[in-house]
Amino acid sequence: MGWNDWAHYQCDFTEQTILDNARALVRTGLAARGYRTVTIDDCWMLKARDGRGDLQPDPQRFPHGMKPVAEAIHHLGLRFGIYEDAGSETCGGFAGSGVPEGGGEDHFLQDAKLFAGWGVDYLKLDGCNVYAAKGESQNTAYRAAYRAQSAALLQVGRPVIFSESAPAYFQGTAEWYDVLSWVRSYGQLWREGSDIATFDVKTPDAPRFQSVLWNYAYNLPLGRFQSAGNWNDADFIIGGDGGMTPAETRSQVALWSMMSAPLILSSNLSALSPEAISVLGNREVVSVDQDPLGKMATLLQRTTASDLLFKELADGRYAVAVLNRGRASLHVELRAADLGFAPVGCRFSSVDLWSGRREPDALRLQAEIAPHDTAIWRVHPAGACGAPARMGAITRLASGRHRDAEGYTLCMASNGDVEACSDSQAQRWTVTPAGALESAGRCLAAEDGRVRMQRCGSSEAQRWKYTLVGDLINRGDRLCLTGSAKQGLTLAMCGRSLAAQIWSLPND
Repeated sequence: MGWNDWAHYQCDFTEQTILDNARALVRTGLAARGYRTVTIDDCWMLKARDGRGDLQPDPQRFPHGMKPVAEAIHHLGLRFGIYEDAGSETCGGFAGSGVPEGGGEDHFLQDAKLFAGWGVDYLKLDGCNVYAAKGESQNTAYRAAYRAQSAALLQVGRPVIFSESAPAYFQGTAEWYDVLSWVRSYGQLWREGSDIATFDVKTPDAPRFQSVLWNYAYNLPLGRFQSAGNWNDADFIIGGDGGMTPAETRSQVALWSMMSAPLILSSNLSALSPEAISVLGNREVVSVDQDPLGKMATLLQRTTASDLLFKELADGRYAVAVLNRGRASLHVELRAADLGFAPVGCRFSSVDLWSGRREPDALRLQAEIAPHDTAIWRVHPAGACGAPARMGAITRLASGRHRDAEGYTLCMASNGDVEACSDSQAQRWTVTPAGALESAGRCLAAEDGRVRMQRCGSSEAQRWKYTLVGDLINRGDRLCLTGSAKQGLTLAMCGRSLAAQIWSLPND
């Protein structure tokens, strides 16, 4: 949790900008809510190194150098973060840490020592201009660079949180899932996709919520790559800034919290309204984000206008959220069975995390949700509810346009279709403890090279192995479940990160 200058200021910042926002974190009370790391993004340095090969802070932006800035931030009780790049140059064309174009020595260890000397607590390593030697794949080159930076940070005698941007440079390619598989070994959090929309001072009220929905869309299906201590980073919190309404601010904070995503603000903190500060610093919602279990929410149900999310918490409670992406108000009424609990005899206590309203003995959750808003509750089920079933939508990526949040995923249906997600019983699945995929009392099976629904039993044809990459491999015939909007569900030899074979399961 913390603040970064990029999404609001891009390269238009100075030492004063950074320190003003650091002080605002403390003054607004947001630091006391957990927003404690202040990170300077790209453009802070010169394009050339000095005679010793060290990075040089831009003297126009940082006339006193970088160490006094770090000391001032530490004096406020905050942590200090900085930006560099795994390539020869940063995305803005400034001096990078990586191998020069054409080959040569990198600067990962030299820069890590410099950062440690300044008092850096957090490093964001971007991925522009990474050099791949002849015959070397981009995947291999990126892995070598991020491995080298990770190793360098371990040598400098100062704990530094390592934020990696490598996956974002492979989004939409077959290598994306492979990068997501190895990046966890080197850092604590990683950007896996497109940047969120930045603030434009010329059009300060230009809508930005569609960008929030896009980042949410690509982040949500990646829960299997996340665990406590390793976090999928859906990019900055821009709620409360220009182009975001109060309802949209609530949505971003709630959705990021349901995904256990890093909460890194990137706005002009001095210009936040009291309402925005209240939302960003909502103690109960932040506690959902910071829950020590570290699980991402599962998608229980998706309609054309809404998403229903469910998240297990560490204390035996659960968080529930409903996003209204539509243009009209939405009435929701959720019973225990809608959340996977026993349909009879289940009662629970609940608290609406925005209003604070408590229901000590409820049978349902109810809300009127405004357009672009998100309701969020914490519920504590009684013993009669039992453990929730592992249920929800099973999705795969569509081949939709870039940044097409609505068309990003398709849903698997028990009639054999792979279709747009809707409020359909055929799109509601339960993953059984034995690895079967059940819908309406019948199980998906591979039989004679075809996919069909059968009465549930103990056959290996109804058992599916789920891999980290996202393949569903039938334990009977070892073929991969493959789905397309045209052909529906089929079986095929498993390929390498084929979009038609990558699935997101409930609670994966």
